[in-house]
Amino acid sequence: MIGLGFRREIYQELLDLEDSRKPDFVELAPENWMKFGGFWGDIFDKITQKYPIICHGLSLSIGSPDEIDFDFLDDLNNFFAYANPLIYSEHLSYSKCDNAHLYELLPIPFRQDAVDHIVDRIKTVQDYLGRNIAIENVSYYTPIGAEIKEHDFISQILIKSDCNLLLDVNNVYVNAFNHKYNPKEFIDNLPLDRVSYIHMAGHEKVEDDLIIDTHGNDIIDPVFELFQWTIKKIKPVPILLERDFNIPDIDALLIELDMLRKITTNVWGKYEILK
Repeated sequence: MIGLGFRREIYQELLDLEDSRKPDFVELAPENWMKFGGFWGDIFDKITQKYPIICHGLSLSIGSPDEIDFDFLDDLNNFFAYANPLIYSEHLSYSKCDNAHLYELLPIPFRQDAVDHIVDRIKTVQDYLGRNIAIENVSYYTPIGAEIKEHDFISQILIKSDCNLLLDVNNVYVNAFNHKYNPKEFIDNLPLDRVSYIHMAGHEKVEDDLIIDTHGNDIIDPVFELFQWTIKKIKPVPILLERDFNIPDIDALLIELDMLRKITTNVWGKYEILK
């Protein structure tokens, strides 16, 4: 199952696509659609009637030192009851501190006390929502107070909290390039049985030794190669193409979707995950 991130810039194209050409699902941020009525509320209803949806959150701030925002979790539960998403995922990062929303996905120190803090928060969130969540490995540009390896940090959180992994292959590639480690060894050291779906996206090389995770460029061949290598190691899961800005016309996006579909079919054969 190959899906596309839903952006308002392409809502009409997604609604107009024939079934033979359309993505298998769309992913959207619940924060961008909760409590909406009027024109955009109608568009949301039409999208959810045409496509299964996955929710990829922006505001949970799972690594924050702040208290968990239970009012926000109530809003999520109400939204989920209405929208019926197949999966809810969030970032292994934080975006709030001292009640300030920073609008950035900030890195968490790779430390044992951070593991314990996040595990407790994920357990609380999962119990409150009544569902498992998937946590995404994020891109970062400098490690902060690292005391354990990144893959060990992620693995402990996944196993101890009994949550799932949203594996962003491009983020692995970006981090491996910037921090000079082997991306395949990194992926091999993750609990791949916990992968619930995969993100694929583009990035921008801004210096000889620096890549920025932009979600605004085409996927490059080495990331496709890493993706193909990775999916040979896991069970079939949904695959999501992210494109957040510099969005091309729908035909260009469909070409990338077709490339992902071709790779997954070659490795897994035809498969169906979403119901």
